[in-house]
Amino acid sequence: MQIIQAVIVKQLLTENSKQQLFNGYHSKKLQLQKECDQLQFELKRLEKSKSLSPGTLKKQFEKEIQMRKEKIKLLEFQAEQLHILPLGSEIKEKEVQALVELNVGDNWDERFGQSEIIVSDGVIVEIR
Repeated sequence: MQIIQAVIVKQLLTENSKQQLFNGYHSKKLQLQKECDQLQFELKRLEKSKSLSPGTLKKQFEKEIQMRKEKIKLLEFQAEQLHILPLGSEIKEKEVQALVELNVGDNWDERFGQSEIIVSDGVIVEIR
């Protein structure tokens, strides 16, 4: 019998992967800042046109801007934490699904325990 099991993919922190993560955080942060600026511009444009009710519209725009600002703060926190981590640390990258073959007599705890794939600079180095 085959079943689907969740497998955690962890990245082994190296100089290269650390720099890639920093670059990813930075680009996401810049994108969110651009989105905030665009939303503020659109809000001002709509306020000047006065075509829609300003109260609810302004609240919706402010809510969207605030959500993006919170994401920016989270990215900044993640970058700070990444800076603190020593090389060789394992970072959970994502979770994938895998097919697992089960047979009568298999040890359930061993076969269905949490599996992990360890990746270093894009190369699988260990499967646990």
